[in-house]
Amino acid sequence: MSTSNSVTVTVEALVHAPVESVWEFWSEPKHIKQWNSASDDWHTPHAENDLRVGGKFSSRMEAKDGSFGFDFGGEYDEVNLHETIAYTMGDGRRVKVSFIREGSDTKIVESFDAETTNPVEMQQAGWQAILNSFKAYAEKAQ
Repeated sequence: MSTSNSVTVTVEALVHAPVESVWEFWSEPKHIKQWNSASDDWHTPHAENDLRVGGKFSSRMEAKDGSFGFDFGGEYDEVNLHETIAYTMGDGRRVKVSFIREGSDTKIVESFDAETTNPVEMQQAGWQAILNSFKAYAEKAQ
């Protein structure tokens, strides 16, 4: 998955919810807006998601105080219902998300090509924080 000049980083979480619910919470914009932030002082006021091969997605991520924000988006390369999602971000980096059924729980394993601006550890911590936010939302919302 990794290009020759990048490092692949992996984060994961065990979500105490069935894969069908996890998939819905992960992919529907009304849910994405509820969990897609690394900390309580950030939010996602807008999300669009066309979950199909060739489909595009976009989320507007902003500090709640309006001091900073950015658009996170890309195009889907692979979509296997309740199993895997792979996409390429706008800058060409690739991401793969696996949804693994473990009884009534779902293990999410997310691997991404790191960018070169920020330290890998910082990127891993940020992506893990967003995944932890997803886990908390999915377990509460089911």
